[in-house]
Amino acid sequence: MMRLIQEAVKKIETGDIEKGLDLLKQAEKQADHDHKYAIAEVYYELGHLKEAERIVEELLALYPDEGSLIVFLAEVMIDGDKEDEAIEWLLEIKQGDNAYLQAQLLLADLYQMQSLDEVAEQKLLAAVEAAPDEVIISYGLGEFYLERGDYNKSIPYFKKAVHRQDELPGLHVELKMAEAFSASGQFEEALQYYQRGLANHLDPHALFGYGFTAYQVGDMSLAIEQLEALKALDPDFSSLYPYLAKALETENRLDDSMEALKAGMSVDEYNEQLYILAGKLSFKRQAPEEGEHYLRKVIALNPSNMEAVQTLAAYLKHTEQFESLAELIEHTKSYGEVDPLLTWYEASALREMEEFDVALERFDEVSTHFNEDEDFLYEYGMFLVEEGLREHAKKTFESLLKQNPSRSDVRELITNLE
Repeated sequence: MMRLIQEAVKKIETGDIEKGLDLLKQAEKQADHDHKYAIAEVYYELGHLKEAERIVEELLALYPDEGSLIVFLAEVMIDGDKEDEAIEWLLEIKQGDNAYLQAQLLLADLYQMQSLDEVAEQKLLAAVEAAPDEVIISYGLGEFYLERGDYNKSIPYFKKAVHRQDELPGLHVELKMAEAFSASGQFEEALQYYQRGLANHLDPHALFGYGFTAYQVGDMSLAIEQLEALKALDPDFSSLYPYLAKALETENRLDDSMEALKAGMSVDEYNEQLYILAGKLSFKRQAPEEGEHYLRKVIALNPSNMEAVQTLAAYLKHTEQFESLAELIEHTKSYGEVDPLLTWYEASALREMEEFDVALERFDEVSTHFNEDEDFLYEYGMFLVEEGLREHAKKTFESLLKQNPSRSDVRELITNLE
């Protein structure tokens, strides 16, 4: 009988699907209950869920208390988007059944899929209580907390599982531990587990986590090493490029950093962060026109990207391109974006364009927001002096002096105003 089933599978695998399915039907007519179960497994693996479900239900009619059959049926139903029916079946499995723990894990997954996290947690905790030495349950609870973002809660369960990870082939507990430690800010511990875990299993997401964690602790050499390894393994892993570029920049490898950003752009041409980093890096490399080009490209993609707008606005203000600065801010405002820093820069541009009344309005609008910013207070105070608002200017300079009493130039300005 198994030969007939294996022949059917071989026919299907080699493309003779119709013949293979005919052989399975033929085998089913002759099969005993154990072989029928095997045929149902074949149907399930092939994605013929209705046929698998039909056979398992027939077997359940004969063996209604067989928990393993219920679990199998539930798995078939889950793949067939029948989650509610799967839950009803799994709830039939009582504690003491050999399939009870597996049922609790499946129920937890199902409840989590339905955003019923508290119910899922209860199922897993009940399973731990029923079988505290079952390492798969500890691992399952650790993974549940990890996926939910309760990283500190996940760590004790992973610690329990990591000591018996030989009983969990293919689950890579050390890498899960590393992820939990990193996400909870315990970077040094995470690095140890990443190193050990990756020695046993090379995984792109873990390589990224290792590189990111090294970056977080300031070990740029290690971060670059891991992110370069990830780039070689999976160049389409777009998240690596911003961190690789920043790590290279920190090591003052500016040309290599720009090359990393350009490589990232070729993988993900709509990644705004890459263009912003390229813009800032270009200014650092004394290539301001290139920097402006990258920033304007971001703004063309997303006019509401305030980091790009603020960076470009600061450059235009610094280089005294006040008309371009005013145009940029007006363009941003047309999309409904309001930002105090841009209002300050707008006031500066209007002042230079001799639109003094509007400039004064803009300065006044943000005077409370920047009442502890030395640069703003100085510029605002000087504008007030120019406008003849001496008393207002004096108070503004006095506020500045409170922030920095060592400013003798400001003290002199106040004396002159008095």
